Amino acid sequence: MSAVPARDVEFLDLYDDAVPQVYGYLLKRVGNVGIAEDLTSETFMACVAAVRSGTEVTVGWCITVARNKLVDHWRRREREERSLRLAYDEDATVMEPWDVHLDSTRAHEVLAALDPQQRLALTLRYLDGLPVVQVATSLGRTLHATEALLVRSRAAFRRVYEEGSDA
Repeated sequence: MSAVPARDVEFLDLYDDAVPQVYGYLLKRVGNVGIAEDLTSETFMACVAAVRSGTEVTVGWCITVARNKLVDHWRRREREERSLRLAYDEDATVMEPWDVHLDSTRAHEVLAALDPQQRLALTLRYLDGLPVVQVATSLGRTLHATEALLVRSRAAFRRVYEEGSDA
């Protein structure tokens, strides 16, 4: 019987700690057990690849990967729904439900176009639902600096979003 490498033991310990947190994070946002399980699996496949490449993986790192997997899932789902609507709409100019989805798609595009600090602040506050105090702690900023960042981030988001709505 051969000994298990220390790196593998460390990863298994991390896995045991991180799975409930990653799964809970994803389930809360997608509301579907199957999808949350799939995204959790994708997250930990990325973690295994990172560990193999020498990256130090933490629970926070896993949550960040899970957030990215979730965004990828939303983008895939949006593309699939858009394709289905176009394929089955006889009159593609009828836009009632489509407008809502375009707004959502535009919001994701605008968020991706923002400065990384602004994107992170808005994501933590509004997508993850963290109170401003926790956002400040996560960003390593004071409460007042974080409030100012959120004000600037919301203004930048609104400005970029409205610029593209005329097109």
